[in-house]
Amino acid sequence: EGELHCLWWERSQTQTKMPAKGKYFFNDDGCKITDPLYEKYRYSSQQHPLLLFLLGIVFAYCVTLIVVLCVRDDPREHLAFTITVCMASAIFIVIYVLVYIESLFWCRLKFFAAVIWICLLALGYVSVFDKGKDAQVSAWEQVPFFLFIIFTAYTMLPLGMRDAILVSGISALSHIVVLTVAAYSEEHREPLVFQVLANAVIFLCGNLMGAFHKHQIQDASLDLYRYTLKCIQVQMKLKIEKRQQESLLLSILPAHISMGMKLAIIERLKETNDRKKHDNNFHSLYVKRHQNVSILYADIVGFTRLASDCSPKELVVMLNELFGKFDQIAKENECMRIKILGDCYYCVSGLPVSLPVHAKNCVKMGLDMCEAIKQVREATGVDINMRVGIHSGNVLCGVIGLRKWQYDVWSHDVSLANRMESAGVPGRVHITEATLNHLGKAYEVEEGNGHLRDPYLKAMNITTYLVIDPRSKQRSSNNHQISEARVHDGLKIRASVRMTRYLESWGAARPFAHLNHRESVSSDTSAPGRKHRKEIMLHPANRQRASESLDGSRTERVCPPSVVNYKNTSQKGRMEEDIHDKMLSTIEGLSSAKPWCGNTDDFCGLCGFLLFFVEMGLEKEYRTISIPKLRSYFVCATVVLLCMFLVQIFIMPRTPKLGISFGVVAVIMGLVLCICFADKCWRSCSERWPPVRYLCTFSKKVKTMPTVRLPLTAIAIGSLLIIAVFNLPTTQPTGNSTASSADESDIPLAENSVVTIYSYYTYCCLLGFIACSVFLRMSFELKLILLSGGVVGYFIIFNTWQPLNAKTVNSTTPRFIMKVPRIMTNLYLALFYITLVLLSKQIDYYCRLDCLQKNKFKKEHEEFETMENVNRLLLENVLPAHVAAHFIGDKLNEDWYHQSYDCVCVMFASVPDFKVFYTECDVNKEGLECLRLLNEIIADFDELLLKPKFSGVEKIKTIGSTYMAASGLCVTPGQENNLDQERQHAQIGIMVEFALGLMTKLDGINRHSFNNFRLRVGINHGPVIAGVIGARKPQYDIWGNTVNVASRMESTGELGKIQVTEETYKILESLGYACECRGLINVKGKGELRTYFVCTDTAKSQVL
Repeated sequence: EGELHCLWWERSQTQTKMPAKGKYFFNDDGCKITDPLYEKYRYSSQQHPLLLFLLGIVFAYCVTLIVVLCVRDDPREHLAFTITVCMASAIFIVIYVLVYIESLFWCRLKFFAAVIWICLLALGYVSVFDKGKDAQVSAWEQVPFFLFIIFTAYTMLPLGMRDAILVSGISALSHIVVLTVAAYSEEHREPLVFQVLANAVIFLCGNLMGAFHKHQIQDASLDLYRYTLKCIQVQMKLKIEKRQQESLLLSILPAHISMGMKLAIIERLKETNDRKKHDNNFHSLYVKRHQNVSILYADIVGFTRLASDCSPKELVVMLNELFGKFDQIAKENECMRIKILGDCYYCVSGLPVSLPVHAKNCVKMGLDMCEAIKQVREATGVDINMRVGIHSGNVLCGVIGLRKWQYDVWSHDVSLANRMESAGVPGRVHITEATLNHLGKAYEVEEGNGHLRDPYLKAMNITTYLVIDPRSKQRSSNNHQISEARVHDGLKIRASVRMTRYLESWGAARPFAHLNHRESVSSDTSAPGRKHRKEIMLHPANRQRASESLDGSRTERVCPPSVVNYKNTSQKGRMEEDIHDKMLSTIEGLSSAKPWCGNTDDFCGLCGFLLFFVEMGLEKEYRTISIPKLRSYFVCATVVLLCMFLVQIFIMPRTPKLGISFGVVAVIMGLVLCICFADKCWRSCSERWPPVRYLCTFSKKVKTMPTVRLPLTAIAIGSLLIIAVFNLPTTQPTGNSTASSADESDIPLAENSVVTIYSYYTYCCLLGFIACSVFLRMSFELKLILLSGGVVGYFIIFNTWQPLNAKTVNSTTPRFIMKVPRIMTNLYLALFYITLVLLSKQIDYYCRLDCLQKNKFKKEHEEFETMENVNRLLLENVLPAHVAAHFIGDKLNEDWYHQSYDCVCVMFASVPDFKVFYTECDVNKEGLECLRLLNEIIADFDELLLKPKFSGVEKIKTIGSTYMAASGLCVTPGQENNLDQERQHAQIGIMVEFALGLMTKLDGINRHSFNNFRLRVGINHGPVIAGVIGARKPQYDIWGNTVNVASRMESTGELGKIQVTEETYKILESLGYACECRGLINVKGKGELRTYFVCTDTAKSQVL
């Protein structure tokens, strides 16, 4: 089961390619989103939570300062400091409330950022210059707080890169300049220049790491925005695809049978890589039995003569308008159109839901069809009429075969209804006694005498009746006289032109109009205020309009270019609006969601903090995802190591221990960098030196394998955190802090030197924290462990450092809290730790969101491609690929599809014995098992189309047990004349070989089913007209004398033989096929024609 879908898929690879994926319904570049939307998205997903974190952190910092001040000192002695901190706290609270509550303030972010920055600068400078009892200002003061301002300006303040550089640069330069001047004026003997250089290095490191951090986050934000936008577009496309798919499928098949077939197609597409063979030896059969239905056959009398005078477009327009009107009548009378065969139209009432009034519905429809044709005849003067036959009974309905699905009905009752039409009377509705019994007394009838016109009806003793139209008694002669006058005025115009102009006034929808006029996704149902095209009914006003156009002054019913452009523009505008609205709702969801601190559908929190995906497979994918910029993280860590070394060289005693320790760490970092960049730096040497090749292979795994990158990260960051305090003396150092010789270390340090060393070691620790934070996409748990371990170790080390303890014990002068190194060190360590942990947590959530969006996009894109493939297969099953491209592609084509061909080979192949084989009894489930065998025959015929040599053969339709195909239809319109005669003639040979292949297939079925079916084939070539007609159920078909003669070649042929015309015989003879002359035969409508039989034995040897 499902084999037919695989066959379609393979077939699609050998035929003309369908429109490219993703270009089915609207162009990807058609929807452009403005920058403000991206800015709002970045604010909601990134800047908003980080700004709230920053405000919360600095407010907590201010509160801590007030508490510590109140505990250790009298706030009244530091009035300026107290007022500044309180005012800053109040401002932070106000901004927090505004940002948290009022979403409209997102456009005032720069103003808020400037206010926060000014408040932070004020806090920093008041902490320096509110001396209290200290008359001393040092260059090392508030360096960590200004480093905090610099780093958060890049990472947490809602500033662009330029603004962040400007703010950070001003902060750093102002600190350097102001404190250099202040320290120089009060502290003349200190080596101020080294402290200033150390401060410059620290600020430079903060700027570099912050800029790198911001650059990476901006790239990730833009990338995530694009993926989010793609997800929204794919979601919208998916909705459109699903809706289009339903419309497309329902235009082929009724709903009660189409859903099961669609699911089977989707399952087959999902299993394309599964080579498992199904146990079922039969093809799937989608046929059901229905009882108590009425079947209507209608034929347009005189249409063949009219069609011979039509241009291709006139023929297609005429058929579409006629059958479109019939479809409208069928809908009004609860009838289902089954199929269109040339100018024959047949439908059924009572499908798929049984209707007690099915006979009345069919009779009413037949009368309406006759009335419609009568109005056409009166308005145009064209001699056409409608002949209708109706019978009531049981049917088998569904589809058979693998390609060109067309819903059809089978049963003896269907054959009888067809006979009732052919034996009918033009302009009348011909019914059987079975139908009359269902009508009751709804209509008056008269004797039909069908047995006199059809021997089958006579043989089966079928009594027939003609329905009397109630409207015939109410007609007045005035209307008839007016119509005759109008017709007389337009007789100078060709009949086909008069017909076309009149029928266009009916306004029937064009094929696949529901695909071309795409509505907004947001309106799954029609909006109340949206206007729809109204169907034009037959009434005097329309007839007057048609007759007025018969004088030759035709007014085209074509929309002006401005209207067309307006429609396209409005559709594009609606699409942009839908994407914009969907994006805004996504942004609102990001603003209101707090998934990193709780449980959601996608995330679950551990201990209210650690975040995991609910889906374990997605969590594993996130843990093992490749990190493209991982190498740059290690480069940043190396830069931080260099900055630490410079700071300690400028400030600390220059001992051998300092040089050796940094040398060891430098070697470690060098090895890590060597591993990271080996595949780029040593690629040229990898072929000659096997160890280098192994190193390059290992280097490529750094980005992709967590088991490699996590240990390297732990080594790099751990080394930085350790080297930051490794050289901190455990005993009280002696000598000048900037002494160049270790021999001077016996000289006791001044108190300022101890405090300076203590402070700058603290600053190196903070740089180590920052180095840890630049590993953006690294595991949050690893960063949390390293930061937590570092801060705990630093608290212990700095709070137990003996030299500072000794100086503190000996000092009797109380100092302002902002001048106490230990207090400020603890505050700064806690400040940076909390800030970087929250920042890392938000980045982890952001990375998880990125992974989630990409995963959703991948799944939705796969689902979209599946839907697109289903649509492609469905559409190709209705139309040839080159015709489908006319209706569905990059551009909306609202024109009729019609094409004339000079040389097309048409084949009809039937199994006449199947009519005898078909019986309806309990043993074969009332004919269902007989249809199963016919399905096998047609499906095996369809399998031949998969062969490359038959790629130019197009199946047109099946009519009962007759198979119709044509070759030469795949030529690009306008280029058929460019084909040389040899290639055109080769198509006829291919069609003969295809017919022989059908015979071989049928022989195989006979062996397996113990039957003796034989094929009867008729072939002809010549000019044809191809087109698509029908709006509710679009159908591709070909018309012309070539098709009619090919059908007659089959119907007048003999079993097991291929009959061709004399013109076709001449070409086959030139191709090497042996033929025998049958002689002159009488062909209905053509007189006597000389025909030939292709010698099948000779031809079969050529095929082999």
